[in-house]
Amino acid sequence: MIPIANTVIQATPKQIKAMQKTYLPHMSDKIPPGAIFAVKKTGLSITAYKSGKVMFQGVAGEREAAKWGTATTPKAKSTKVSTSVLPPGFASKNVAGSDEVGTGDYFGPMIVAACYVDQAMMPLLKQLGVKDSKAMTDPEICEIAKKIIPVVPHSLLLLPNPKYNELQAKGMNQGQMKAILHNRALENVLKKIAPVKPDAILIDQFAEKNTYYRYLTKEASVVREDVFFATKAEGLHLSVAAASIIARSRFVEAFREMEQELGLQIPKGASSKVDQVAADILDTKGEETLQRYTKWHFANTDKARKLSRRN
Repeated sequence: MIPIANTVIQATPKQIKAMQKTYLPHMSDKIPPGAIFAVKKTGLSITAYKSGKVMFQGVAGEREAAKWGTATTPKAKSTKVSTSVLPPGFASKNVAGSDEVGTGDYFGPMIVAACYVDQAMMPLLKQLGVKDSKAMTDPEICEIAKKIIPVVPHSLLLLPNPKYNELQAKGMNQGQMKAILHNRALENVLKKIAPVKPDAILIDQFAEKNTYYRYLTKEASVVREDVFFATKAEGLHLSVAAASIIARSRFVEAFREMEQELGLQIPKGASSKVDQVAADILDTKGEETLQRYTKWHFANTDKARKLSRRN
């Protein structure tokens, strides 16, 4: 049996009320302790908790969660890979690592980067300031990326919004898109460094291992040898930290390009500010333009339509 992974999002009270309205015909009478409501329908179960967390379960879970704009695969204890699972001295090994950015943002592309870092490169990367990019500002990320891109074997793959929307409309969920991009980026890096082989490969975990490989069943080739999955992998090896910096730098650049083309400032994420900017674009440039720059299936699309002066 193929395991069905749960998907959890952190929702605002306003989002939870919207969900209650949306799923009203499918509400269940059985509500777990600490929950606000529960939904049961074919291929999907949804439970919203007072903490703001909403769990989506079933074959349609991940795709349904993504409609609300902040879908993430929960890093449950049963799927989490800790440092103790990695080989001893992993941080000093020669490793190819990968990370992604843009999956929870309404505007902008999805980007995956993979890097190979060996022991000889580590002192230089540390000197240049390579660390967890989440603790860095956009200018810092872009500055460090410029310095490491020429010296680190890497692959950077960008999935533009029109292609993302096309794949999503055909039934492909975010998890599958991410898995394909990670796999292809790592393949590219392995080809670049051949005949050298890394001691290991580390993927910043966004899905349970079996689910990840299930997403790749239609790929011509799949990287499987010495592959490890870990959450917060940026702190486990410089290869993932470098990949994150390179991916995030390109993401910042993509936003600058969008802002120049649209002539306005674009917020990241999927907040109410995003809804308002999207509505402004609908009013001034039309739906076709907005779709070209966004992940169209996110709940922000419907919210922007409601805010639009055209309605």
